[in-house]
Amino acid sequence: MKPFSIVIHGGAGTILKEDMTPELEKAYIQGLETSINKGYDILEKGGTAVEAIRAAIVLLEDNVLFNAGRGAVFTKKGVQEMDAAIMNGANLEAGSVTGVRNVRNPIELAYEVMANSNHVFLSGKGANDFAIKQKLKLEPDEYFFSKFRYDQWREIRDSDNYSLDHTHQDLAELMKDKKFGTVGAVALDQHGNIAAATSTGGMTNKKYGRIGDSPIIGAGTYANNKTCAISCTGHGEPFIRAVAAHDVNALMEYKGYSLQDAMHEVVHHRLPLLKGEGGMIGVDAQGNTDMVFNSAGMYRAMRNSQGIQTTGIYKD
Repeated sequence: MKPFSIVIHGGAGTILKEDMTPELEKAYIQGLETSINKGYDILEKGGTAVEAIRAAIVLLEDNVLFNAGRGAVFTKKGVQEMDAAIMNGANLEAGSVTGVRNVRNPIELAYEVMANSNHVFLSGKGANDFAIKQKLKLEPDEYFFSKFRYDQWREIRDSDNYSLDHTHQDLAELMKDKKFGTVGAVALDQHGNIAAATSTGGMTNKKYGRIGDSPIIGAGTYANNKTCAISCTGHGEPFIRAVAAHDVNALMEYKGYSLQDAMHEVVHHRLPLLKGEGGMIGVDAQGNTDMVFNSAGMYRAMRNSQGIQTTGIYKD
């Protein structure tokens, strides 16, 4: 059996154990493990990397704890506008969507763009129209409503501020979790192919149709069988300016860096020069994986065919 691996993340930021309730910590761990195990099962049965990361992200999008899909935050207008991207390292095909509404699983729409359109990036109403054409599952606004997201937005909706921080008041009303809300997955399958995907609800109270790094190929998401698959989470603007995901690829392809060295260089040296906070997950063509962040924590999990499985939230 050829080696295979999958890694996921659920956002990075100021995530401190002293702020976490036992109930919420358990819920996050369970959400991460359910997602990683779903993707791993697909890989173990010979499924593709693209299939595995799609399935893993769908579960994270359906989980209200994560700022993607059902758990997406509120914009300035009091609605959810979601972004997602997916890339196949085998052929460099990619699909992205931004500013979509009422699509239950934006990652599935990004996949449809990659697989069944002649385009890479669709936005707004056009992306929604394509979702309808492809018969993807839509949900009413009420499906995306969560009290802790609403309360978070209500605190700043009358100002010009936006928030990269998520203050949870569910489960114990004690959790103050300041994190960059994005979910992502990368995988290597038994066929030797790698893929990456990212999905997000963006920033609370965002306006002007702001787009972060998540749906931008090369910034928040990138995959190439020659090198690596990367999914980022963090303050999107510096990640865009750094072309962070592709920069890892470039260091590997042109300078011969290992996956770990390239990710470390980008996250701990290049992004901080732009005041970029957050992290990324990665896998290379040999199945090596890493989860690197310069923030206080990152929701993350990894599992591979060598029997290694880890789940984490805080800095080790």
